Parts: sequence; structure tokens; C-alpha cells
Amino acid sequence: MKRRNFIQTAGLAAASALVAPQLLGATRRSETIKSFGFQAFTVRDVIYKDMPGTLKRLRKAGYDYMELFDFSDGKILGKPIAEAKAIFEKSKLQVKSIHTPTGAGERKIPGTLWHEPQRAIDDAATLGAEFIVCPWLMPFERESIDQYKALCEQLNKVGEAAKKSNIQLCYHNHDFEFMELDGEVPMEVILKETDPQYVKIELDIYWARKAEKNPLTFFRQNMGRVPLWHVKDLSLDDGQPMTEVGNGIIDWRQIFGHKNDAGMEYFFVEQDGNFAEDSVSSLETSIKHLKKLVF
Repeated sequence: MKRRNFIQTAGLAAASALVAPQLLGATRRSETIKSFGFQAFTVRDVIYKDMPGTLKRLRKAGYDYMELFDFSDGKILGKPIAEAKAIFEKSKLQVKSIHTPTGAGERKIPGTLWHEPQRAIDDAATLGAEFIVCPWLMPFERESIDQYKALCEQLNKVGEAAKKSNIQLCYHNHDFEFMELDGEVPMEVILKETDPQYVKIELDIYWARKAEKNPLTFFRQNMGRVPLWHVKDLSLDDGQPMTEVGNGIIDWRQIFGHKNDAGMEYFFVEQDGNFAEDSVSSLETSIKHLKKLVF
């Protein structure tokens, strides 16, 4: 292990030992994961070509539910909602969450968070989703703290509307939300400026660790507000790219031991790239590790 990686790993491990020691003892129990989810973005290279076949293979691997993307204007993954729903139902994989783009920019795309969000809420309800998630901000959307504050106002509005359809809105992080901007930290602004009942967090544990943030600290500071997780591992390689769960440095036994502190309801295995073999095999490798996890 390179010295920089060793220092980061050791430092984060030490930090976790200092986080709510009474919780560390209180939440330790012998548990295993009972159901498993994946983010379909991982298999974006094959799911458009063969959606039924891709979903069948992942169901066979042991996945029970999924989170989708490419959602707007009455379509999901390039297909009309009704057509896609039929495929999902046949696969026996439940749709729990959908990444819903902001739709910011000159082109007003309906069924996004900024333009006709009710259409997105209605389509999500049709698919049986329990969550919609703001997944990503383009660079031009995050040039100032004022932009984040304007986003928070809109998230509150969409979150309140979603609640009426029994759907929860969440915000998904990368690393940039933890980097200071205009003298403030965007993630702190999001947490402060949004109503906890209308806007919760989908914590991408890889990106939090990449930003050198401790997920256990985040759970403790936001008890019950982190119902969704993205589960992907942090490689020891230079640049610390993503890797299959179990092949990196993240202590998943410890993380899952604090799922109740987070209020975790669902987690989604995801890997954007850097596959050991291919995208589907990556998800198969990750679930094998998670099936053996005892926490």
C-alpha cells in the first residue's frame, strides 16, 4: 500500500473510532443483509441493448431491487414508461428509486426537477418507486452558494409535492459538495436550507470517502436522514478509482453496522467504471462479498 493511501486509511479508521463510541458498541449485532439493490447506471453499456437479459442475469445473481436513471419526458432508459414497466415487472426486480435530473439549462426538459416535476413524480409513482433523487449538478449549476440556495428552494417544493404521492425526494452527493465554496460548504447548505421531511440524503459512500469524509460522522450528525446509500468501494490504486465491493479499503462491516443510525432503507451497489472484467460481472462480484458480510 502506498504511504499516502496508508495514511488516509489509517486516519479515517482512527476517526471512526472517535465517532460516538457508545453507538459503536450499541449497534454491533450479528446481522446479514437480507435484500440487495443495484444502480442501473453501472450496466449502462448493456441495458439499452438488452434490458430483459441484463435484468434477468442480475436477478439470478441475487439482486432484489434497483435504482434507475435516464428519466424524463415520459421515458425511462429510453423507453416509454408503460413499456419499461412491463419489462421490470417480468424481471421480478422492484423499482425503489429513480435518479431524476434537474433539467437545468436553456433546453426546458419536462419531467425534471426544474421543469414540470409533477410529471416526474407521477411517472415514478406509476413505476412503483418510493424515492426520486437529485443525482448530479452540472458545473454551471454549482458555481456559487447562491445557486445551491436556489436549488434548495426548488427541492423543498418538489419534495413537498412528492410527499403527496408517498414518494420521498433525496439528494445524491459527489465529492464537490464537501468542498468549500464562497466560504461555505455546499453539503452543509443543502442540509440546512432543505426541510428534512421533504429532502433527505442518498449518501454515496465512495464519494464521501473520496472527499475524506467519514460516513459514520455523517450518519451521527444527520440521524435518520440518510435512507439511501450508494455502495461502491475505494481502490488502493493511484487516484483511488472505484472498485468492486470488497476489493477496496472501505470497511463495509462497520458501515452496515450503523445502518440504523443513518435510517437506511435501501442501498444500491454501483460502479461507474474501472471494472475488473465487465459491468455485469462487477455487480456479481460485489454482491458475492455483501452476501458474506456479517455485522
